[in-house]
Amino acid sequence: MFAVINRLEQLVETLGGLARGCVLVLVLLVSANVLIRYGFSVSPVALQELEWFLISPIAMLGIAYVLKHRADVRVDFIYEKFQPRTRAAVDLFSALATCLIGLFLAWVCWRYMMQSYQISEGSPDPGGLPHRYLVKAFLPLGFALFGLQGIADTLRALRGLLAPQPMPEEALP
Repeated sequence: MFAVINRLEQLVETLGGLARGCVLVLVLLVSANVLIRYGFSVSPVALQELEWFLISPIAMLGIAYVLKHRADVRVDFIYEKFQPRTRAAVDLFSALATCLIGLFLAWVCWRYMMQSYQISEGSPDPGGLPHRYLVKAFLPLGFALFGLQGIADTLRALRGLLAPQPMPEEALP
């Protein structure tokens, strides 16, 4: 079970690193676009659209990465008062929901992306970027990664529920 969790989270970590790299490239690209626009009075459509091409992996690969690092929004003031087994049960329920939602959305988005691929969707603007399906490909990939992180969290919660619990201190002689 540990090996499966580690492999899934290693994948999330690696693709999260790709998302972080895209943030840096996006910042540099926006800066270059501003300099080109105001310095040379030129506004290349392809460079503007490339910004949107970079936002897709940042958002979609970042979802699972944020979940893995527990940087998501949680209501912890109630959760922290629960016993370890109750926490594990809550974690199991939320992980299963994450898994099901992520994998369902990946399945829905796959058809959306494939439709874009089949019609060779590109930019409607002159000078824009072709292959818009590449941007849309991050939708099923990101949601599938989110679902896989849900599987890792499910396995971790199951391990917490199935592990023998130590006796409370008040029960010891």
